[in-house]
Amino acid sequence: MMRDPLTFRETAVTATAEPSTTPPAGAEERRRAGRWIATWARYAAANRDRGMSTAEYAVGTIAACAFAALLFKVVSSPEVQEMLKALIDRALKTTT
Repeated sequence: MMRDPLTFRETAVTATAEPSTTPPAGAEERRRAGRWIATWARYAAANRDRGMSTAEYAVGTIAACAFAALLFKVVSSPEVQEMLKALIDRALKTTT
């Protein structure tokens, strides 16, 4: 008995004196499946480390939110608001 790698079915192996010239039933489907698997394997190998996984997205999102909260806290402090107001007033002052 021999196991077919695409269908995982066991098939009987019979020895014949002369090989058959006609392909067995379903041979075209097996060839097509084999080509598809080979194409997918090449694509998966070439793009193995592309992009982020879901866990990396979650950590990146949390880090971005923490940075935004820190930036908001700094910009909304009275000292920074006073400095920004003074900078804008000085930039818009037209009289000397």
